[in-house]
Amino acid sequence: MDFRNAWHRDTDEEVCCIACGDTVARSNAREYDKYGDRWNRDDKSFEYLCKPCYREYCHFGRTGLEDRLEAAGAGTVRRDVFLRRYHDLADETEQTRADGR
Repeated sequence: MDFRNAWHRDTDEEVCCIACGDTVARSNAREYDKYGDRWNRDDKSFEYLCKPCYREYCHFGRTGLEDRLEAAGAGTVRRDVFLRRYHDLADETEQTRADGR
């Protein structure tokens, strides 16, 4: 048995990219864990990004991201409303950091 990637089973499974919506082979995607802990694999299911979207993905820390997404209404309000709310929340967070709070 090859143990190089024992946790990953090579399959022809197709997955959907959460960024662009394209369906791609699992081998052409990267795992995304919204909790930022992709190494703790017990009882987890992952979402996926296609390789092009993964390369464009911001790899900065995500502390508080899920809370901001929910506060902005992700998935529950129109896109323009969500983007405006998220932008305002991101500005508030940046201002708080700049003020040293």
